[in-house]
Amino acid sequence: MAELATIARPYAEALFKASTADLGGAAAWLDELAAIASNAQLQQYAGSPSVTSRQTFDVVAGVAKTKLPAAAENFLSAVIDNGRLSVLPEIASQFRALKNAQSGSSDAIVYSAFALDAAALADLSATLEKRFGKKLNLKVELQPELIGGVRVVVGDEVLDTSVKARLEQMKVALIS
Repeated sequence: MAELATIARPYAEALFKASTADLGGAAAWLDELAAIASNAQLQQYAGSPSVTSRQTFDVVAGVAKTKLPAAAENFLSAVIDNGRLSVLPEIASQFRALKNAQSGSSDAIVYSAFALDAAALADLSATLEKRFGKKLNLKVELQPELIGGVRVVVGDEVLDTSVKARLEQMKVALIS
């Protein structure tokens, strides 16, 4: 949605400028807060007129797995005080894009039918970085319906080497 992106952009840019010393740390706590903020029940709770900003802050900070640094607490307070808790996932997305642009890398999601061990993931990472020509930040998600192989999404590019995709190609070839 363009509206969410427009609202999120100033927050993401301000956080990026303020946290240039520790972009990795800021990205970690921002991703955690975004995951918490995307919860529908929390959104409903925060939207209630009888709930104060401080109560919402306490709930979000209480759910966080790690103790939030002072910068994270200040940022979260500003977002909640301005009624922008629902925009937090988009802020995190734009922050990651700014961070990736600075480092010359991209986020990549690897969908796999089976869990990948560290050695297999390192080999896959090296192969994909050669294929896409840039440093990739891999995130692995399991999708058993792929049967075997992997499906990789980097931005708007998709590399599908799964058994499911090959079976679909064979089906199309046999039908035509």
